[in-house]
Amino acid sequence: MSKFIPSNLSVKFLPPATPYKPVDERKYTMTHSDETGELFLTIGYCYDESAINANFRGEVLAEWIPRMGQYILSGKVHVCGGEYDEQYAKIRFMIFQKELSLALTSIVYGDRGLYQYYPWLLDSPIYIQFESRYPLYHQLLYYGTPRQYLTAALQESVS
Repeated sequence: MSKFIPSNLSVKFLPPATPYKPVDERKYTMTHSDETGELFLTIGYCYDESAINANFRGEVLAEWIPRMGQYILSGKVHVCGGEYDEQYAKIRFMIFQKELSLALTSIVYGDRGLYQYYPWLLDSPIYIQFESRYPLYHQLLYYGTPRQYLTAALQESVS
């Protein structure tokens, strides 16, 4: 499921969010279907709780946060809160690491209209918090910038 296919992405805006506002408190809920390969992105002032599978917790949540004069795209994934043993937490951690590029490409591509109004956001850093009760899998990792993901998505969609 690692190749981004724009036609597999469905984007939904939760009003009052629109394709170009707001930046502050703009939140992303990224989910997918393992069976169909479809990707689902919700953009709003809050996370789309109805899209989250409480048993599986395979979503990527992200939001724009102002920090020291710039915006950061801050995301999180739920690896393990105690419901899995350490070996399964390791598997989930590795799967999230492998699939995060696709999820971030989907988020950035799905909200590409925002960058027409706020082009400086393209060079904002992306940080993802892996949440786990096991210290080895509880990490904050840097994932580049939106420009990297948008450029790759646009190149893939042309080829």
